[in-house]
Amino acid sequence: MTTYLALDFETANHSSDSACALGIAVIADGRIVEEDAFLIRPPSREFFFTYIHGLEWRHVRDAPTFAELWPRLSPYIEDADYLVAHNAPFDMNVLAGCCETYRVPRVARPSICTVRVARRVWGIYPTKLPDVCRHLGIDLKHHDAASDASACAGILVRALEAGWTPEDRDRRTRRGP
Repeated sequence: MTTYLALDFETANHSSDSACALGIAVIADGRIVEEDAFLIRPPSREFFFTYIHGLEWRHVRDAPTFAELWPRLSPYIEDADYLVAHNAPFDMNVLAGCCETYRVPRVARPSICTVRVARRVWGIYPTKLPDVCRHLGIDLKHHDAASDASACAGILVRALEAGWTPEDRDRRTRRGP
């Protein structure tokens, strides 16, 4: 059985280690079996992206740092065969930045980008998360880490149902209309 971990980070600023929220959704047996969300205290009090996600320092000042949260997060990552994110390069960069800053051993897992999946399976363009969710009828409260992770997991579940496999992830995407 292949296990996937969909994740979505929200960041406080442009720094890759500025995670301030994380949503996760575990996919096993082709369905979402667990979901969770965490607030994270970033290393800096500088919040630039409040206008996007609504989070401010006051929301996370008492939250655990990434290092303090790691014992809860690492089992999810270690148990996953693949990490999944919508625009995976962004989220994988945040994960790597947080691991590096907090000197947490990074667990190497291949990633799946649901932007590429949506293009390949359904030819969806544009492929921003709200566009894909609207096309597939998936509920979304955009830039809420829990909702974004759940939506990303929903996209992957639909793709698996449509016959997509992880082996398809490196094949060229088809161009839309």
